[in-house]
Amino acid sequence: MTTHTGNSRAPQSRWRAPRTRRTRRALAASAALLLAALAAAPAATAASSTTGSAPAASADHARARGALLSVVPVAAHSRAGVVRYLAALPMDTGTVRHGVRAYRLTYRTVDPYGRPTTATGLLTLPEGGGRRLSLVSDTHGTMVDREYAPSVAEDNRAQSYLFGSAGHAVAAPDYLGLGKGPGVHPYMDTRSAVTASVDMLRAARTAAAGLGRTLTGDVYLTGFSQGGQVAMALGRALQNGADGADRHFRVRALAPVSGPYDLTGQEIPALTDGRVNDVSGVFYLAYFLVAQNRLHPIYRDPAEVFRAPYANRVEALFDGRHTEEEVIPQLAPTVRELVTDDFWARLAHPGGGLRAAFVANDGSCDWKPAAPVRLYAGNADTDVPIGNARSCARALAGHGVTAPVMNQGDVDHNGSVLAALPKVARWFDALEAAQAAQAGQAAQTGQAGQGGRP
Repeated sequence: MTTHTGNSRAPQSRWRAPRTRRTRRALAASAALLLAALAAAPAATAASSTTGSAPAASADHARARGALLSVVPVAAHSRAGVVRYLAALPMDTGTVRHGVRAYRLTYRTVDPYGRPTTATGLLTLPEGGGRRLSLVSDTHGTMVDREYAPSVAEDNRAQSYLFGSAGHAVAAPDYLGLGKGPGVHPYMDTRSAVTASVDMLRAARTAAAGLGRTLTGDVYLTGFSQGGQVAMALGRALQNGADGADRHFRVRALAPVSGPYDLTGQEIPALTDGRVNDVSGVFYLAYFLVAQNRLHPIYRDPAEVFRAPYANRVEALFDGRHTEEEVIPQLAPTVRELVTDDFWARLAHPGGGLRAAFVANDGSCDWKPAAPVRLYAGNADTDVPIGNARSCARALAGHGVTAPVMNQGDVDHNGSVLAALPKVARWFDALEAAQAAQAGQAAQTGQAGQGGRP
């Protein structure tokens, strides 16, 4: 395998806005103001607990999936502040119309086995605009450090601030085991990422109501990298009422960016044939195998899969408390040097638990969306090659759905999302405006019809 000289010694599945001491001081001051504002909105905090005198129905509701446990203000930015934040990436700021306020939500959900647990996520609301808001669900890309999740890290909120400042509520789940949630993250377990995302939407609806806003039920779905795959699977769950989803939320559009939709046919082969750069390939594969082994019997001893000395350290590296900068130097320089000869052969012909892990997390595009779909990707992406988007488009076409691959040109993984998200924001705005116009015309037609009756 060749080393791609255009890539730094870190995979590009995440991207950051600059953090400065001035930014941290400003955020601390904003949080104090937000705490005062939250005190004036008792509905949000009241939803998080039940009292001893509460009726049984209320207690059951508080234990239900998506029940809101707490709301913590974490950031506030003026419109100018949002512009500065996004421009520093750099990202197009043409859709920024409002300032934003952001809150960490803690809510009830289920783990990969269906057992009760909790998770956290970020709710972002526009400062100003209408009282009734549509909702953007934004699902994030690969991360190993739980402290980098959207509800915790200010420098992982660009997506939320972009869509929030355009006038939407934004729900960004941390997923299980990241942010302030318990346990370790079941990386690339699509189903649990979907259940956590569904329950984040419910928690966001409750929290928004307590903060004086009403969510209409219209949901626009996007996500980057791992989150692109999650967005497609989430859309299927919301449309079909699967994985605990209810019919309150109506999918209006899907616009995932650079997702690994086809592990078996695209992403895994690309890890071994040079289309994925060495550093990212090693990082993704090691993380996937360690996390999936907790759910599928891939190995009993890490030495069955990983060469020495990596076998002795790899599981401890992916405990959610190491950064990528700490993990990557402790891994092999190439996939071929990371895994044993036997396992290298198994990657080409997977069976048993390894195949089960691939199958369980493929198929996110194997359904018929009723809402429009656009698949954004970069032609020079060496983390998640554009072939994944093309496979997704073919799967959707098999169900009679035309989903264009929106090629962002010769950009890498991070470049694909920086280029795509402002276009996604404009598309969502145009779709919402068209829907509002159509509803207005229908109302006028109805009124005219009623006026003509005797």
